[in-house]
Amino acid sequence: MVNVVSSEGCCAQQARRRTTGHAGIAGASELEQTMANTLQDSKAMLVDRAERQMNGHFGDSKLTTRQKIALTCRIAYDGGHDSGLAGQISARGPRPGTYYTQRLGLGFDEITEDNLLLVGEDLQVLEGEGMPNPANRFHSWIYRAREDVNCIVHTHALHTAALAMLEVPLVISQMDTTPLYDDVAFLKDWPGVPVGNEEGEIISAALGDKRAILLAHHGQLVTGATVEEACNLALLIERAARLQLLAMAAGTIKPLPPELAREAHDWTSTDRRNQANFAYYARKALRRHPDCVTGEVRL
Repeated sequence: MVNVVSSEGCCAQQARRRTTGHAGIAGASELEQTMANTLQDSKAMLVDRAERQMNGHFGDSKLTTRQKIALTCRIAYDGGHDSGLAGQISARGPRPGTYYTQRLGLGFDEITEDNLLLVGEDLQVLEGEGMPNPANRFHSWIYRAREDVNCIVHTHALHTAALAMLEVPLVISQMDTTPLYDDVAFLKDWPGVPVGNEEGEIISAALGDKRAILLAHHGQLVTGATVEEACNLALLIERAARLQLLAMAAGTIKPLPPELAREAHDWTSTDRRNQANFAYYARKALRRHPDCVTGEVRL
């Protein structure tokens, strides 16, 4: 049985206990004064204040890398990324040139922290039983090319795969998906099954310095400096593809104003926001799949 402890809930309870019995005239006056002050602030000031508040309220979880990957597999499965045994999720391991990934033969809904593999760049198994997906080879190329990448999520989710069939780049034109604005590369030419070094070179080069890429006739790949970031972007890219297909069927997609879109990209791409989003997705996943991690989980 997994015991989930929410640090946010504990803090909220403590705050309520501290304020109980002190909501009289002085408290109301203080609240009115605060509201009056903030209503005069500029957007830049409010953004800065919100970021400082998020830094105070949200922090690093106590989850291990293995637990985060296992949860990401379950989150991705519930988020429409199930495609049989296709797709891989990996994260850098404890030593250079190593990374964790799932065992070939298990679906995302079967991954636990205990059945993950630790592999080297040549896909040799260093810890665990079984074999990795041979397509993990292009992960090795991406990790070599991008020192800033610590997690990769590659899937053949339904809507990204459908968009990939059209050889149409992903268009970001809705506020919720702006973390991907100007951050999604496009590989128009399908290089075939990605089990060779050639595909590793092609895909890592096409990704460039972006955090995500749409692979024509294939699927999607997102990267993150953290597992939390990659997990969030994986859910977003599938949602963005679904929105695009719906919008294309109804009419012509209108572009976002570039300056505002870049502002939204940066506002929604912070570590604290990634941590808060991942914690929410993890709580949902644990309610459905309590077997994926063991022991007490603090989110």
